[in-house]
Amino acid sequence: MIQKPAFEAIAPSFGHSFTYQKFNENNENKNNGWHYHPELELVYINGGSGKRQIGSHVSYFRNGDLILIGSNLPHCGFTDKLTGNKSETLVQMKADFLGSDFFNIPEMKNIQKLFEVAKGGIAFSGMTKVKVGEKMEILEYQTDFQRLLSILNILNILATSDEIKVLNGEGFSIETEVKDNDRINIVFNHVKTNFKEDISLDEIADMVSMTVPSFCRYFKKITNKTFTQFVNEYRLVHASKLLAEQPMSITQVCYESGFNNFSHFNKSFKAFTGQNPSEYRNQLKAVLQ
Repeated sequence: MIQKPAFEAIAPSFGHSFTYQKFNENNENKNNGWHYHPELELVYINGGSGKRQIGSHVSYFRNGDLILIGSNLPHCGFTDKLTGNKSETLVQMKADFLGSDFFNIPEMKNIQKLFEVAKGGIAFSGMTKVKVGEKMEILEYQTDFQRLLSILNILNILATSDEIKVLNGEGFSIETEVKDNDRINIVFNHVKTNFKEDISLDEIADMVSMTVPSFCRYFKKITNKTFTQFVNEYRLVHASKLLAEQPMSITQVCYESGFNNFSHFNKSFKAFTGQNPSEYRNQLKAVLQ
């Protein structure tokens, strides 16, 4: 069964120009499939670890995360039961949520540039993550007007920070074409569900009604990666997650992540992370002790 791509319609509640949500163990964020929406999304994950899946970028984060996701950039939910996050705070807003000209005033130039860079997805680290994380957690106790001022303040801090990593740096070129987004979401969701199996190019091209050569060209043009590279990275990030979170043997991790050749897994993991799986796990243990 083809998993239908999700266009998420986000409607701020009446009288609000942005959407604010907070999730924790009593109120879990269930939106874990790949989805997209015209709103920008700022996510703060307090503590814990998990997968970052934004555009064609997949990586594993530790010790919480702070991410700004641009308009119409496909992404997955970041937290699940296993990752030990305390809470997840989410702010979603349209690029013109304060009126079509507001961000054109001189004082907003930096924020306008931030929105542009966010088209590739941005992860923030260091003191920026700590400082903005605290400000996002406090939103829970503020009035609507205070929240609005806080969000502007947060955006300004992010816009002037140099503790940033652009996640799809080489460009993720969906130019808000809804049909492209639908097509790429079918592909991403299929990989998310079936990465442990062999996924043939015939099968995936067929799902989006394309020939294999035109699918390969299309996927490379949009994501700047080959389809095989994307699937392999997805498997390797899953392996990182298992090595960090599960007490299973490295051989088990290899097969659980969709690899069927142990030496190929070892070689690929080292090329991807700079360490072989056992070094990666040992370094984690040293950090955690």
